[in-house]
Amino acid sequence: MTPLAKLISVSSIFLGTTITITSNHWMMAWIGLEINTLSIIPLISKSHHPRAIEATTKYFLVQAAASTLLLFSGMTNAWHTGQWDITQLSYPPSCALLTTAIAIKLGLTPFHFWFPEVLQGSSFTTALLLSTVMKLPPTTILLITSHSLNPTLLTSMSIMSIILGGWMGLNQTQTRKIMAFSSISHIGWMTIIIAHSPDLTLLAFYIYTLMTTSIFLSMNTTNTVNLPTLMTSWTKTPMLNTTLMLTLLSLAGLPPLTGFLPKWLIIQELIEQELTTTAMVISLLSLLSLFFYLRLAYCSTITLPPNPSNKMKQWSTKTPTNTLIAMLTPLSTSLLPLTPMMLTTT
Repeated sequence: MTPLAKLISVSSIFLGTTITITSNHWMMAWIGLEINTLSIIPLISKSHHPRAIEATTKYFLVQAAASTLLLFSGMTNAWHTGQWDITQLSYPPSCALLTTAIAIKLGLTPFHFWFPEVLQGSSFTTALLLSTVMKLPPTTILLITSHSLNPTLLTSMSIMSIILGGWMGLNQTQTRKIMAFSSISHIGWMTIIIAHSPDLTLLAFYIYTLMTTSIFLSMNTTNTVNLPTLMTSWTKTPMLNTTLMLTLLSLAGLPPLTGFLPKWLIIQELIEQELTTTAMVISLLSLLSLFFYLRLAYCSTITLPPNPSNKMKQWSTKTPTNTLIAMLTPLSTSLLPLTPMMLTTT
């Protein structure tokens, strides 16, 4: 893939994202989503590997179906209300269609099936875009229309996503699939609070994006595609693996790291909304995700591979550390002291 083609694709992704998050008209939001979909396809298929082509095909079909449902939702709402404004969503069938469309685009359970396969067939940088930037437009639409959607349906899908994201991640050995199920679980946390505190959803999304970016960049630097590779990468980049361990623990939500902040605030808000049972359930379900995060952290810094060969490289710090990783890691692990400020703003 030529640098010019890559520049056009990435620029189009940010253009489509900007169009969607700044529009109040259903047609403009749909156009932005379509620009996003068409822009990411060349990046997924650039390796021309059969798995990449399969991932591209799955992504295109799923996103096309979701975009069709979203446009149909806007059209039926406009037909009954005479309004094309996204904020004027009031027709119940349109609300149900929109919930389905956004759930497909975000990879919420039970519409999660495409996401792990697409990430596994993509490069680390493309998987990073799919896990972060590509989720911002549908999340924005969900935020704008959250007052019109069924909170019981959203809560049910969120709890199922947290369960499945933790359960399915337990038996994975491919790092991109593990990060895919991690994303499904985190999207569940964001969605469960959206009807009560949209600001907390945005905060959780921003912090998730920060931590996920750091992890994907670290894995891309060491080319860590599976757990055995992760267990040997410490011999080449011990410092990078140490920062990776801290970021993984932060993504797991362990205090006193940054990832604990959104989960703490979400549980607190649910308790204040008298949803104590829901808060307790998702807190217990987060232990599933904690297990495979701890396994990744353990493999990245402590475990030695069985029967190490003589060809293993000795400790070396000659691999250049990505400047962006060096900037993101402190933010991914040490933002918890900002909690009082977050509480005042939310």
